[in-house]
Amino acid sequence: MLAFTRKSPERSAALDRIREWVRGRFALPEESAILVAEVACAVPGCPPIETVIAFWSDERRYHLKIFKPVAEVVEDDLPPSWYKGALAVPEDFECDCC
Repeated sequence: MLAFTRKSPERSAALDRIREWVRGRFALPEESAILVAEVACAVPGCPPIETVIAFWSDERRYHLKIFKPVAEVVEDDLPPSWYKGALAVPEDFECDCC
């Protein structure tokens, strides 16, 4: 079930802050697309709310999840820059979750 939340200035600021951290951490150009979303999960063993991040660089998609709400994410939650290759989504990747 999808639920929409109202955009508060604090939430918008948190989303922008995470985008800028991702851009800086992975040395992405200003025109790179970066998606940050908060997702609820009802699957047993899954955190109830997680932050999903996707970005594109050199025609390739990368993604990661942080197992906490957007408002609680701190810059140290992002993986180190050398881990970028491991975040790349394979061409044949299929997933029902994201």
